[in-house]
Amino acid sequence: MNGKATTIDREAIVPAVVGAIPSVVALATGRRRTAAALLALPAGLVAFFRDPQRSADVAAVDEDAVLAPADGKVMYAGPGQPEVAPEGEWQQISIFLSVFDVHINRAPYGGTVESVHYRPGKWLAAYKFESAFENERSDITMVRTVRGEQRRYVFRQIVGLVARRVVTRVKAGDTVATGERIGLMKFGSRMDIFLPPEVKLTVETGQRTVAGETVVAHWPGAAV
Repeated sequence: MNGKATTIDREAIVPAVVGAIPSVVALATGRRRTAAALLALPAGLVAFFRDPQRSADVAAVDEDAVLAPADGKVMYAGPGQPEVAPEGEWQQISIFLSVFDVHINRAPYGGTVESVHYRPGKWLAAYKFESAFENERSDITMVRTVRGEQRRYVFRQIVGLVARRVVTRVKAGDTVATGERIGLMKFGSRMDIFLPPEVKLTVETGQRTVAGETVVAHWPGAAV
């Protein structure tokens, strides 16, 4: 990502201010070294909300390519898992984000937002199977017409043990591009993508992904 700009998401403001309070208190009591050391906390919180520019921000994306919606590690890639995938026949890609990964989420495939469904829930560790249907999450259904074919898919933001809030910045009727920012999750989480059976998955379990850059699947007719 050399030469690409990195900004900080606005969600960093409150955590950074709160995180800076111990340093301010230490400085006010004359403990300068302690105050300097405590600055690592707000600095770390700000770093969590970093928002680097990605290839999808500056270059056109193949209309058949599905990009990773998040930085992280592929936990699962294959047929839709029972209790996890929406009703119907789907393929599934699940990506786990550690607290050290960039947490800005992007649309894996462009189109029109058909629906956004937020569901409150638990805060189980995001790598656990049950987190996919028991944790707090947002399901986003997208639709797009390409070469006369209507393509529909679903992707899901899931918070984890440390992440306690999902931020979704799109709503029904919005049009987004492949790789466009759609929100984030606070502090360690998971993203699932559900694609029709005819789509070819191009990632494997254990593979690292980069949001807005790694191609995770292709719709039929794409040059792989």
